Amino acid sequence: MKILITGNMGYVGPAVVSQLRATFPEATLIGYDMAYFASYLTNATVFPESKLDMQIFGDVRTISASVLRGVDAIVHLAAISNDPMGNQYEDVTLDVNYRSSVRIAELAKKEGVGAFVFASSCSMYGAAEDEAKTEASKLNPLTAYARSKVFTEQGLNPLADQDFTVTCLRFATACGMSSRLRLDLVLNDFVAGAVASGEINILSDGSPWRPLIHVRDMARAIEWAVGREAVNGGEFLALNTGSNLWNFQVLELAEAVSACIPGTRVSVNKNAAPDKRSYRVDFSLFNSLAPDYQPLYTLTQAIEELYLGLSEMEFKDPEFRSSHLMRLKALSHLLNTKQVNGDLQWIPSNRINYNDKLQTEVI
Repeated sequence: MKILITGNMGYVGPAVVSQLRATFPEATLIGYDMAYFASYLTNATVFPESKLDMQIFGDVRTISASVLRGVDAIVHLAAISNDPMGNQYEDVTLDVNYRSSVRIAELAKKEGVGAFVFASSCSMYGAAEDEAKTEASKLNPLTAYARSKVFTEQGLNPLADQDFTVTCLRFATACGMSSRLRLDLVLNDFVAGAVASGEINILSDGSPWRPLIHVRDMARAIEWAVGREAVNGGEFLALNTGSNLWNFQVLELAEAVSACIPGTRVSVNKNAAPDKRSYRVDFSLFNSLAPDYQPLYTLTQAIEELYLGLSEMEFKDPEFRSSHLMRLKALSHLLNTKQVNGDLQWIPSNRINYNDKLQTEVI
């Protein structure tokens, strides 16, 4: 089996690579990434890409069919990955997250790839404070990032058939320790604040709902999707991916962190404008289709793991929201230092010569 993982050098990728290597030890695993965040390792015990057979550095906007030749399954993680980045780089977000994703799927189908797993998002439900949203619920994307996920699912749907299974995993908000940690995620942000300054500053009034999922549980779900047969969910499947036990209000998350890290103070911005991104999600279908791949982590375990990981890093930066551990700040640094242009493409004089011929084999 040969599996291509795009966007493998981000936050979720290391867990996915590790999971697939453990499950498919004889498989050929290939990474494909732009490498924006490659150098931002956090408390990594091994170089994550050492578990790959090959790492290709490249832009998903210009990927060639040759990269997909002989591939059995694609795990498509590559994306401009959150709302702040999507808002600042809206055109690029639609190009990378939507148009490139559909184009890769079209090329993959022509090359005989059998399975396409797309990392989608529950954020497409947007403002949804009433009942928990199912896959049949109305979509209400409020940001460029969320819209890009909706458009991609719509573009992938007609491509699916008996020879090309498409699985769109609508993930809950990611959390947990990673070899390339991000702190621009709600639970990770709260633990970082507690560790660095003993204080959690909630930027909203604390009432919005967020479903969460640990990155390692995301990786297990991806493993299931790679091997999913069409009889289990259909040739095209868009699936809420998480746990009904992991729907929390933001204030609940802060209080859970405070309980795990004694002495942590919690402050709420009572004057904050209402955060319309509030949604509870029903994950019953995922539970039905993939009973052996349900999330294993508890909220307490996720918090304690983050606490340990940050402590081992000797993390003490109270201004972490201005650091490279926030994805927008990392991209802004590349832009300000003229390493990438306004389309987030590497400037030739400051980049590796990215093309599909440049490959690093892991021996």
